[in-house]
Amino acid sequence: MKKYTFTEKKDTRSGFGDGLTELGKTNENVVALCADLTGSLKMNEFEKNHPERFFQVGIAEANMMGIAAGMTIGGKIPFTGTFANFSTGRVYDQIRQSIAYSHKNVKICASHAGLTLGEDGATHQILEDIGLMKMLPGMTVINTCDYNQTKAATIAIAEHEGPVYLRFGRPKVPVFMPTDEKFEIGKAIKLTEGTDVTIVATGHLVWESLQAAEQLEKEGISAEVINIHTIKPLDEEAILASVAKTKCIVTAEEHNKFGGLGESVARCLATNNPTPQEFVAVNDTFGESATPAELMKKYKINDEAVVAAVKKVIARK
Repeated sequence: MKKYTFTEKKDTRSGFGDGLTELGKTNENVVALCADLTGSLKMNEFEKNHPERFFQVGIAEANMMGIAAGMTIGGKIPFTGTFANFSTGRVYDQIRQSIAYSHKNVKICASHAGLTLGEDGATHQILEDIGLMKMLPGMTVINTCDYNQTKAATIAIAEHEGPVYLRFGRPKVPVFMPTDEKFEIGKAIKLTEGTDVTIVATGHLVWESLQAAEQLEKEGISAEVINIHTIKPLDEEAILASVAKTKCIVTAEEHNKFGGLGESVARCLATNNPTPQEFVAVNDTFGESATPAELMKKYKINDEAVVAAVKKVIARK
């Protein structure tokens, strides 16, 4: 299979901004709302090119969700933009009642997710958002891995009818997905073939998992790495086909181990093919202020943690 490498680092939030800019040119029904974080969400170009379709609501996230829900009634496709913490926890009631319950076509776009927003600290490092959003009936949940995939996902969700939670991050990370890789909601992407263990990863942990697979290969362990960009609906077919071959699995995510990708995969396995599983995720704790790399190492959500989890799960086969 193709060997995934990178030549530059870019932030995934810029992928969102560039995707939104492209949508502004191609889809006149796309409108954008921001809660006083235009620069942080990279929504500047959309605002500059389409001022009549850009709405700055200020620090009023709950109001933003209500406005977005109302706009869908007139056929608009609203993209809301703020930090993941404010896109979910602060406005959960509004999303549940005004958007999810009536299946409004709102795209909730959330930057600065997980630990890797770094120095802003625990109050901003939401690690529960995937769980909150995937529990809402009808909500599609997407967590992208690099700039190219985030841009592609942003464009793709405009064509999807129904509410979407699109999660991305702050730091510059390796760009390794091909620019021409088609983004299909609910369709996993197999990045490496393997026979000894399945690693299903999402977001920033996809690159970490690829690095782990390279290390494991040097030790004679063959890892199959699958990029799960869509957590809901989950590509159960891809997961089950892989574990039928490898007989064990590691899930890797920048999220609390409760409520995230790992639990969705565990449910899939429990109801179809019970399989040994290890979780690479934050272990029921809040974060703290530090650099992204320091936090990923301390909270065991980096390539080293994936390697350790693989060895542990293989021993359980």
